[in-house]
Amino acid sequence: MRNTGFTKDFGASSEDTDALLRSALKISHMRMIVAMEDTGQVSAAAHMLNISQPGASRMIAEMENILGVSLYTRLPRGIELTPFGTALARRARTMLLELREVDREIADLKSGKGGAVFLGAVTAPAIGLAVPAIKHIRRDYPRIEISMQVDTSGVLARELLASRHDFIIARIPDDLNPRLFDARVIGIEKACLIVRRGHPLADGRQVQLEQLTDYDWVFQPGGSLLRRTIETMFISRNVPIPERVLNTTSLLLTMVMVAQTDAIAPVALDMAKFINAPDGLGGGIEVLPIAFDIDVQPYSIITARNRALSPAAQLLYDQILGEIR
Repeated sequence: MRNTGFTKDFGASSEDTDALLRSALKISHMRMIVAMEDTGQVSAAAHMLNISQPGASRMIAEMENILGVSLYTRLPRGIELTPFGTALARRARTMLLELREVDREIADLKSGKGGAVFLGAVTAPAIGLAVPAIKHIRRDYPRIEISMQVDTSGVLARELLASRHDFIIARIPDDLNPRLFDARVIGIEKACLIVRRGHPLADGRQVQLEQLTDYDWVFQPGGSLLRRTIETMFISRNVPIPERVLNTTSLLLTMVMVAQTDAIAPVALDMAKFINAPDGLGGGIEVLPIAFDIDVQPYSIITARNRALSPAAQLLYDQILGEIR
């Protein structure tokens, strides 16, 4: 493999991006290394980029020949990037984001639109902060295109690092380096328990934790923050954790299960209020009166460190902060 000066201190200097640009690496190479890191498999990366696996292998060999380093090692199942591959993937993400911003700005100038914003949020601030802010932005800047993903903090934080969001309203997961982000705490999420109207426990009296363990529950998958909060509550009070559990990330499926069975589901309080509001979803769901509070870890408005927001994203970011004030 041909060696270059770039391989001596890969990823250690602020001039690495310039070195990437001076090398013979192509945009397709950048997309490939990012896809390899995201999927952990050459075949899956090839599928993501809509190319054949032999074509992907040739592309990887080209990158390794240009840079003079090995970018990955094979595992029994999949691959693992070497430190060189990881550094290249990090720089590639930044470059791809900048190219996306160039495409966006040129398209906006050509069409006269006001720009586009990609936002991610966990449920409570999505309803309580993002939606009101979007309404204001729509009124004052009707041509701004806004895309919002509502998901768990773990998913959103990785999407942010992958340059798929401008910023997120979530929490930094424990398994990610907090130095990758700039975060500002903006609120505490309160949760509640919802059941169908006419549920055996929905008789107006406060429900104790001990009364809940024998019912079916609808939870987010194991490891999600709200689920950990509920399970910790049971453990700390020496109450058995519910065993009859349906795991799902789908809010729609959660609502269907609660409405049609005696299942109990924890949801953000803002979501429950919207469901029961006259101009909300309405229908057969109600908040269970409980004798304890469910306070979830505070959430923050988060950007990727050293990544500037586009003008449109900055408008929405500032408007969300305005909603808090």
